[in-house]
Amino acid sequence: MTATAPRFGAVSLVRLLLVTTVLLGTVLTVLSGTASAHAALTGSTPEDGAVVATAPQDITLTFSEQIAMGDDSIRVLDPDNRRADTAKIRDLGTGSTVKYGVALKAGLPDGTYTVAWRAVSADSHPVSGAFTFSIGAPSQTTAAVPDQKAGGGLVGTLYDIARYLAYTGFVLLVGGTAFILACWQRGASVRSLQRLVVNGWLTLTAATLAMLLLRTPYTGSGALADAFDLGGLQDVLTTKTGAALVSRLLLLGAAALFIAVLFGTYARGDRPEEDTGEDAEQGDEKNAEQDRTEKNDLTFGLAMGGTVVAAGIAATWALSEHASTGIQPGIAMPMDILHLLAVATWLGGLTALLIALHKAPFMESGAIRRFSRIAFISVVVLAVTGLYQSWRQVGSWSALGGTSYGRLLLVKVGLVAVLVVIAWFSRRWTGRLSEDTGTGTAADTDTDAGTGTGTETGAKAEAEAEAGTKAEAAAETGTGSGPETPAATTVVGDAERATQLTRQKAAMASARQKRLRDADPERTGLRRSVLAEAGVAVVLLAVTTVLTSTEPGRTAEQEAGRAGSATAAAPEKTGPTTVTLPFDTGGENGQGTVRLTLDPARSGANVMNIYLDDAEGKVMDVPEVKIAFTLTAEKIGPLPIVPVRAAAGKWTADPVLLPMPGDWKLQVTVRTSDIDQTTVDKNVKIG
Repeated sequence: MTATAPRFGAVSLVRLLLVTTVLLGTVLTVLSGTASAHAALTGSTPEDGAVVATAPQDITLTFSEQIAMGDDSIRVLDPDNRRADTAKIRDLGTGSTVKYGVALKAGLPDGTYTVAWRAVSADSHPVSGAFTFSIGAPSQTTAAVPDQKAGGGLVGTLYDIARYLAYTGFVLLVGGTAFILACWQRGASVRSLQRLVVNGWLTLTAATLAMLLLRTPYTGSGALADAFDLGGLQDVLTTKTGAALVSRLLLLGAAALFIAVLFGTYARGDRPEEDTGEDAEQGDEKNAEQDRTEKNDLTFGLAMGGTVVAAGIAATWALSEHASTGIQPGIAMPMDILHLLAVATWLGGLTALLIALHKAPFMESGAIRRFSRIAFISVVVLAVTGLYQSWRQVGSWSALGGTSYGRLLLVKVGLVAVLVVIAWFSRRWTGRLSEDTGTGTAADTDTDAGTGTGTETGAKAEAEAEAGTKAEAAAETGTGSGPETPAATTVVGDAERATQLTRQKAAMASARQKRLRDADPERTGLRRSVLAEAGVAVVLLAVTTVLTSTEPGRTAEQEAGRAGSATAAAPEKTGPTTVTLPFDTGGENGQGTVRLTLDPARSGANVMNIYLDDAEGKVMDVPEVKIAFTLTAEKIGPLPIVPVRAAAGKWTADPVLLPMPGDWKLQVTVRTSDIDQTTVDKNVKIG
């Protein structure tokens, strides 16, 4: 009995095409081990927003993983947007600490400085960022910092599309060939499966070439025109990523030879030969056994060679992206290769199965059983390697529930569990197919007596179609050779009738195949469960798409620690603060009110204005006003401030330097005569 799918209606066909398209478009995102684990800035000196009394000698940046930097990777801009650094990057890292620094020029004026940095992380992704610090006091700045993150814009979008297509092509190429060699060897002669594998090879090759050309603008200027810069391309070839892309192209050349053999010599070995009657008459079992041995040897050779090529292509990702850096790279890289191969075998094989069920005129039930076993093994490998990679990415239990990456990972685990349940139902349908194959079904009983089993029917249909093609060719040859004679006309007519008869037989065989599919509820159930499995896989891949663009939990916690310390050290922008204090010096006309404004009321430099009004609210002029600040919690102060008289009833002080944020005690001393004075105080929050 043949293992072909039931007839596809219009709605089912649309659903299948939609699922397949989405599946192929998002297939790369299942590679959670190759998530975008970009390097993150975990510390800097000075810190973001800090106010320092004197200019530092250099700027240092600390990262979560190894990065590649050039002399222009760190830029320090003064308030007038001029370079304040020496453009000489120094590697200050020791042990596992990744730290880089750049020296500052001497004699820098006070004001706010902008630090902008750009680098390529060890996982091949460009990263960038910027922060500010102030010398003496904050100021306005005209420093122009690119608002576009590294790897963004049009070039970033094109590069991401190329990466997605590369993973998709890899899955189709490896999964399609694995399905043919391990599950259904006769599929090598099926045109739809041939197109699937060839399109996978073409997609992966084109995407790899595109990534190689886009690498220069992707990690550098961001200008698309730089994709054709030969100097930049030469620089790319010296990097780890460039070497990996070139190696992938070389391996794809070997894969092209593999495909030629698979769909050439190997596929021809599965096609039915013309029955000359010689073997039947002589009973030449020795030649038949020799043919089987040669076929098995060729299958083994293709399987071994294909595995080596597929593993080599997978290694180009593992050796150039995040698995090659971080903790335990010696274990992470082999795990990543296994993860990629399992993904390709499972999803690529699932795609090949859907296409075969829809396009192929025949298919043995044993092929479905074999794919079911291989898919189960692939899921087990995915679970083991994915668990290890998740541990590397998340890092702690707190990150599992406290970061976006961890929460998305929990959703993904839930979807995988649902997928496994559906796969279990698919295996049950496959088991029922096995039972029906052994005991026979109503559909098999309905088959004409001369046709035998469904597999034989499919083989006969294929043989009849091929014979029809040959007869048609013979007919064309007969009509094109020399002058037409009655004998030649008779031969041509016989050839045409033979061709028509063969076509009719092939159509009848195809109709029998359709009746078998329509009458087989087991295959209907299998088709539905496979479609459901693919549907859940699409949702799973959509979640993983977001997961791969989310900062891993381990890095997110490190960056959160830096942000927390920077927030504690950075002054809070509270804005101007106004304090009103009534006073009474005890002498004549000694009552009044002090109005004091402090701008911006934060650590560092401030501007203070003091206004005095008498009891009637009119301007009050006094001989002296003194100010003092005390931070009791830190045992700082009192810090005396001597304001300058600007006008009658107005006093100013600029700058008022407060070294750190906190609740400061403000003391105002007002003297109205030589002997009459008083001191009033109030707590003021400084950000």
